[in-house]
Amino acid sequence: MKIIGLAAFVILTFQLTSYSQAGSAAATWQVQKYDLDVTLPQEASRVVTVRALLSVKNISGKPASTLTLRIAPSAEVTAVRINEGTADFTKNEEKINAATNLQRVAVRFASMAPDAVVSAAIDYKLTLKDNSALSAVSPTAAQLLPLSFWYPTPNSWFFARGADTAPVRLKVNAPAGQTVVAPGTDTAGVFDQKLLGQPFFLAGNWDVLNQNGIAVYTPKGSAGAEKRAAELAALFSDAKSFAAGILGKAPEVPLRIVASRRGAGFSSGGMVVVDEAVFRRSKIDSLTAMNIAEAAAKLWLSNAVAVKGDGHGVISEGLSRYIATQFIESKFGKDVADVERLRQRNAYAAVSRRDQPMATVAPIEDFYYTEVANKGAMAWRLLAKRIGAAEFAKTLQANMQDADLNVAELRAAFSANKELLDYLFDQVTDMNLLVGLPQAGSAETKVALRNLGATDVAVDIAATTANGERLVTPATIKATNLGEVVFRTPQKIVRVEVDVDKLYPQTDYSDDIAPRETTDSDPLLAAKRPFDKQEYIKAEATSRMLLRDYPRLDDVRILLGRSLLAQNKLAEAEREFRAVLDEKLPTARSLAWANVGLAESAARANQNEAALQFAETAIRTDAEYGASLAARNLRSRLGQTPAVDAAVRTFFADFDKAAASNRKADLDALVMPGEVTRFASGVSGSTETWQTQIRHVDRIDANTLLVEANMTVKLLTKETETGIAVYRLTRAGTGWKLSAVEMFEVR
Repeated sequence: MKIIGLAAFVILTFQLTSYSQAGSAAATWQVQKYDLDVTLPQEASRVVTVRALLSVKNISGKPASTLTLRIAPSAEVTAVRINEGTADFTKNEEKINAATNLQRVAVRFASMAPDAVVSAAIDYKLTLKDNSALSAVSPTAAQLLPLSFWYPTPNSWFFARGADTAPVRLKVNAPAGQTVVAPGTDTAGVFDQKLLGQPFFLAGNWDVLNQNGIAVYTPKGSAGAEKRAAELAALFSDAKSFAAGILGKAPEVPLRIVASRRGAGFSSGGMVVVDEAVFRRSKIDSLTAMNIAEAAAKLWLSNAVAVKGDGHGVISEGLSRYIATQFIESKFGKDVADVERLRQRNAYAAVSRRDQPMATVAPIEDFYYTEVANKGAMAWRLLAKRIGAAEFAKTLQANMQDADLNVAELRAAFSANKELLDYLFDQVTDMNLLVGLPQAGSAETKVALRNLGATDVAVDIAATTANGERLVTPATIKATNLGEVVFRTPQKIVRVEVDVDKLYPQTDYSDDIAPRETTDSDPLLAAKRPFDKQEYIKAEATSRMLLRDYPRLDDVRILLGRSLLAQNKLAEAEREFRAVLDEKLPTARSLAWANVGLAESAARANQNEAALQFAETAIRTDAEYGASLAARNLRSRLGQTPAVDAAVRTFFADFDKAAASNRKADLDALVMPGEVTRFASGVSGSTETWQTQIRHVDRIDANTLLVEANMTVKLLTKETETGIAVYRLTRAGTGWKLSAVEMFEVR
């Protein structure tokens, strides 16, 4: 078995290395324009028909007679034409890694000279077995994002030097009742995107609100969506203006914010996808704000300006994230931005011990985005602080004048900081900054410092005295060396911290403070560990200590509130939960748990009406499974029994009957095509008893219900099981279809 395992590892390593080398090789063809005509299926069909017309340029510097296109394996290519002439082509598999492969379509034709532009027309059908975050099609909605590889292109996202981006013309023929939205100018249903981008679109049923020149597509009939739409549009507009101050004149393109159940966070060409639940929350959450701010920065980086070459993600993702975080600081304050930076550091820390140099890391790596976006943002922040924000912006704009930007030219432009950039871009993170215990002397205190990294650092050291005074002094610590700083004060120093602003990427941040307060770099883990062990007094103490340094860290404040609640300190717990709801930019998860906490507190005080309101707000927030389950269980304990629409009762009566009779065709007729396929397959053919007792219905919008039910289930090989389930029903025509199983706590 060990030999077989080793052989498999060697084969996989060879496949990954071979693909990485191929992806790093110089490209032969580069797309100049995408022109796609898409026809979505009617009713229950799963087949999307596409005609793609690509203008591709030979950039290899030598004649070329073969064009290789990459596309999803599920695409059935039926014809290829080159410059209006029929062309022969072959198809085979291109293995990316153990979980991913593409289809490679190789087309041969008469040799084309260097710089020649070729027109390639590809007819194909795309069959979508199951809906996912990247690709979905149903009678009510559709969505095709670039990483589903739904369109043919020579250089895929996995290419180390960057995927193809180009202007896009897109026409989507959708079923009646569906609205199509994509980046670019919309003229009679044809979207023309002049900036560089990759083809993508969404189709669905929205209310469209125009706010400050920005179109916001909200879920149809979503109560109160207008206020949130106005806030999101204002945020997008402000972020664009802020980015213009760093990157220069803004590209003039239509801006759109589109609500979707899937794909939240994706953006390109002035269009950003946000979670549909955003419009049901009490305020904008931190992740959505960051996504919109990054979408604004990417109007320049990758859209108006081509970003290619080795390490391109450090610009398209890392520089965008740096600019977005700077915007958050300007809009909401440094303390809020510092929390975002903390989250970015923690995300990178999870992969820092297996990362690769940012200048060469390829998108094929599973940690690619986490590294280039978060460590990249830290690198640009460090450089901007060293040379000054004005000089940093001036240099960026100068190098963007030719509408092309790459890591090599930026490193040359910032050559005065070559040693720092060489370390940040060409080496893996090996830095760990340590601070020793303060050693008191006569009217002064010495503090030992250590730098385990391969480059010198210039950082601020902060000391806190016994009377609460804070002293800050700069220090330089040589690479792989020791250092020392002296605080000239007669006051006793009780705490010291190195790199107060957390400028440098490190492998461990927990030893930046002495005396050491925790062994976790992530404060949330430090507080959550005792909470999960039900050591609530310790969790409370740890949370209070962490909030001293990060008072806006709402995730930890939630744990503090829940720890207090577990100790029955209701007034104190309520104060913490309300503080979270008052935060400028909390996470969606914190919003949900704050409402759960207030609901539980109100219920214990026999304020049942208030408890129900908080519980239902937590459910509408739809941010985390655990919070939603806790809110639903609390609401059930309070005994509310609202009326249920007859059509919903009929639907579940039919579903129970179809499940118990094991008639797969009857069951499939009640399920939205492409949705919950594994669930439906598991139910049909193996069920003896299936009983649904509806206990609550939450109307999400005009076309969506969440139905909470008590379940009694007996499968052929198991004993009878009971529990709670939450089903998502979506309106299809005049009836309802099952489109998701949000919870299934049946044991």
